[in-house]
Amino acid sequence: MKVGCIGLGDIARKAYLPVLSALPGVDLHLHTRTPATLARVADGLHLPAGQRHDSLDSLLAAGLDAAFVHAPTAAHPDIVTRLLTAGVPTYVDKPLAFELPDSERLVELAEERGVSLFVGFNRRYAPGYAQCLEHPRELILLQKNRVGLPEEPRSMILDDFVHVVDTLRFLAPGPVDDVMVRGRVRDGLLHHVVLQLAGDGFTALGVMNRLSGSAEEILEVSGQDTKRQVLNLAEVIDHKGQPTLRRRGDWVPVARQRGIEQAVHTFVEAVRAGQLLSARDALATHELCERVVRAVQDLPGAA
Repeated sequence: MKVGCIGLGDIARKAYLPVLSALPGVDLHLHTRTPATLARVADGLHLPAGQRHDSLDSLLAAGLDAAFVHAPTAAHPDIVTRLLTAGVPTYVDKPLAFELPDSERLVELAEERGVSLFVGFNRRYAPGYAQCLEHPRELILLQKNRVGLPEEPRSMILDDFVHVVDTLRFLAPGPVDDVMVRGRVRDGLLHHVVLQLAGDGFTALGVMNRLSGSAEEILEVSGQDTKRQVLNLAEVIDHKGQPTLRRRGDWVPVARQRGIEQAVHTFVEAVRAGQLLSARDALATHELCERVVRAVQDLPGAA
């Protein structure tokens, strides 16, 4: 199985390539336009010259069975369009694109061509978060905070807050009937944003503070007088009377803890089985993000 990896930045090198290179029956083909990076990463994986590509044309000529896109978000529309047009099942880092019309076009192209398109919302596969599906979820609270990183609203929401939006959608126990957005923008930079989703019997809150003084991610789901906390995707604390703490094992890889390994396996196994994967649900997350962007852009200080 020939699998292409496009873009060899931190996320590809630290999270995806260790998983892909360990999969049996996978011949990795790498592509980046930076010769030094291509040589360094390919040498580390002991890949021959025929599996190193300095152009997308060369990569496609190899006859790929699947591709992973880890290039910058601005490059996603062009790269993914080329892959889907060539009939290559494609896994792409979130988001599909910065602009909703581009994301819509890519999903429609995949459906027209009958080609799998998979968006890497890895938190859906992270063990601590996936296990919350079995817990009462009358109230959901997810905080994903950073230190000293206020940013232009669209970039912040589509590149980072999108994880919060998608996780709330994933964990919501029913249809969302009400959406509220709050935030703080100063001099065109988004300091914090709060998203509230509500439906029959549940409320879900997503919070991102880019000036919080701490880099942290905390998920809480509660209901029926019980609560489960997941701290930084690694520790799970169940509260019902005496708290019970479960930590990830010392030898559990970060890619598995964060759900990346499981997401990769899901995509590769589906391609091998000839199963068509749709990005239509992922598009709904992008649509909700666009709603957040527009609400934030109307706040004082956004202009």
